Amino acid sequence: MLESTETSRILDILGNRNRRRILDLLRQKPCFVTEISDRLMISPKAVIEHLQLMEQERILSSFHDDRRRKYYCLTREIRIDVQFSNGDPVPLVRPAESLEGKYLASLYTLARMIRARDRLIADLETIEREIDVKMNDIVRYSRNLLASEVEMDLVLALAHCTLTLRDLEEYTGLEAGPVERMLNDLIVKGIVEQNGNEYMLRGPYVKQSL
Repeated sequence: MLESTETSRILDILGNRNRRRILDLLRQKPCFVTEISDRLMISPKAVIEHLQLMEQERILSSFHDDRRRKYYCLTREIRIDVQFSNGDPVPLVRPAESLEGKYLASLYTLARMIRARDRLIADLETIEREIDVKMNDIVRYSRNLLASEVEMDLVLALAHCTLTLRDLEEYTGLEAGPVERMLNDLIVKGIVEQNGNEYMLRGPYVKQSL
């Protein structure tokens, strides 16, 4: 049985919706950072932070495959039982409302939510189609500009947000040396730039100095 302090930490961790989504995904099978980021549409940096926190609390563990890609899996299943005391219930005082009024209010709210959902789905489908087109362009251009699929993984990770060298090590499952060499190559090519300890995509239409 968990101590009260450990229980509090676990509850704090599970209070975050994205961490719960990651745990639900890892219940199905072990996953690596890129896979989690793509499946759940969470930035790689946020995924890494969530995974590191849950690994520190021994909720998750990790291992490397033959390609040195780091996979995460559940270390233990978490089950939380909530019990209520047998004290007298506190009566809720609500204004009187007819059944017909409640019914119509619920129908109105449902209709509004359905319309909002349909608009979001339509927007999402449009964005997904545009993403597919751009991904095809990127794969085609990458054949001539980049040296490997790992370099393309780095570029796609930086398309989400700025990341540190340590973040990118975690993302690729590689050691710092190879990742840093690839980043330096991408900087020379004018695709990536470095600001302090963070790496990011270079701004569009920036001319390279001769």
